[in-house]
Amino acid sequence: MKRLAILGSTGSIGVNTLDIVGQFPERFEVVSLSAGVNIELLKKQILQFRPKLVSVLNKELSEALRRELNGMSVEIVHGVEGLIQVATHPEVNQVVSAIVGAVGLIPTLSAIKTGKAIALANKESLVMAGKIMMEEARRNHVPILPVDSEHSAIFQALLGHQKDEVRRLILTASGGPFLNLPLHRLRDVTVSDALNHPHWEMGKKITIDSASLMNKGLEVIEAHWLFDIPVEKIVVQIHPQSVVHSMVEYIDGSIVAQMGIADMRIPISYALSFPHRLPLKLPPLDLSQVGGLTFFPPDAERFPCLQLAYRSIEIGETMPAILNAANEIAVNAFLEGSLRFTDVPVLLRRVMEDHEVKPVRTVEDILKADQWARERSKAILEGRKLC
Repeated sequence: MKRLAILGSTGSIGVNTLDIVGQFPERFEVVSLSAGVNIELLKKQILQFRPKLVSVLNKELSEALRRELNGMSVEIVHGVEGLIQVATHPEVNQVVSAIVGAVGLIPTLSAIKTGKAIALANKESLVMAGKIMMEEARRNHVPILPVDSEHSAIFQALLGHQKDEVRRLILTASGGPFLNLPLHRLRDVTVSDALNHPHWEMGKKITIDSASLMNKGLEVIEAHWLFDIPVEKIVVQIHPQSVVHSMVEYIDGSIVAQMGIADMRIPISYALSFPHRLPLKLPPLDLSQVGGLTFFPPDAERFPCLQLAYRSIEIGETMPAILNAANEIAVNAFLEGSLRFTDVPVLLRRVMEDHEVKPVRTVEDILKADQWARERSKAILEGRKLC
């Protein structure tokens, strides 16, 4: 039986993970959970799955949750230390890292250091500290199994093949809600427009990243570290139907693709049950109803964030962490209504240009870069001089 810790249990990946656990109680046990501020949903999860340990954002929320549970036997912790406790609980043997953003780095790395298998949805941890994380995983013999649909597809398409046989990894992207919107109208799009993804139901931050194609840029960096493939061999193709989740092209010209309906429970269940598959109660993909599959390269003018992501990993060292932190600040500002959608890449470019690249030897180097980028992004936003 897998004994799970779920970092980010109230987000979309966490909720879908618990849906799978509920379907297969003989296979999975929930030992620990973490959430941010949604203690109402967390309370329902606690009552259903009976974890031994839960963590929330801060002390005030932990006290509020304790009152809500009215003496129920569950340990409640909070903050970064709480996240680490959830991820490293001694009874846990697999951690689902589903927190969005840089906050997922430390607990995920802590889980790796204590020998827990990782089901990884927190791409930001690999973007920021890919070399450090993969070295720790190798040192501790820890498998990192991808949860993102694109990386799960590549993982499956690579099985049974040798890395030196790979010509390219091909990440597919739907193109988001603005794929066909005239360029001159992008500056006026609203938050609700950007959150209206054509295929996937995701959290707000990831949905905005999908609209700008930053999500795909972060996935390029993640794929580079996860599969040890040079970034110049990783390409992105717009695929509006979201049927082919990604592909691997081999040196003989063969392309192996993984297809399926747009439902995150498929890659989540595979990461939880690998090397086996679970009999999910989902509708099959009916290719006769799809009508056609189209692919084309992304428009650099429409999606400048993708090129910034490529640039950051080409520079390397602290630059990917700078990109990630600046993007988190920019997306939050857009969601709050204080930054236009088209100004997101402008801010990222400014912060990257202002950064003096430093070597990365420790996690502390990453965290310092992350903090610098956040402070610089906020200073630029306060100055309102983006151009």
